Amino acid sequence: MKERLNVIELAPEAYKAMQGLERFLRHSALPHATLELVKLRASQINGCGFCVDMHSHDAKKAGETDERLFSVAAWREAPYYTDAERAALALAEEATRLSDRAEAVPDHVWDEAAKHYDQETLAALVVAIATINAWNRIAVTTRLVAGSMRNQNG
Repeated sequence: MKERLNVIELAPEAYKAMQGLERFLRHSALPHATLELVKLRASQINGCGFCVDMHSHDAKKAGETDERLFSVAAWREAPYYTDAERAALALAEEATRLSDRAEAVPDHVWDEAAKHYDQETLAALVVAIATINAWNRIAVTTRLVAGSMRNQNG
């Protein structure tokens, strides 16, 4: 696979804006582990090999366990996640698959997330889900190669 286009070079202001969202998320109250799990799960759903690779490695470097990384695609059946993480993963799945059902993001999924996160953290979670979905669409459309960023940066 070969990259089609380099958005970072050709749209630097857009890239800078996306990086601003990432800075916001890093400084938000959303737990880092939850953020990485949400990024990984949305990227799996969207078939973004670049992002799956990157967020798996980022999470591993941050101390995430192999069991949790290996089973995030089947989080409902795995015992490794907290109730709050499960609520975040469910919300991420619903918000990523908006057109898969008549009621996008059903109330019961939203209500479960709202039980585990205060309004500010819930807002950060919504921004995290939207942001990773945007990154996924950029990477898939331009065919970013899995591992290419890591290979450049050592």
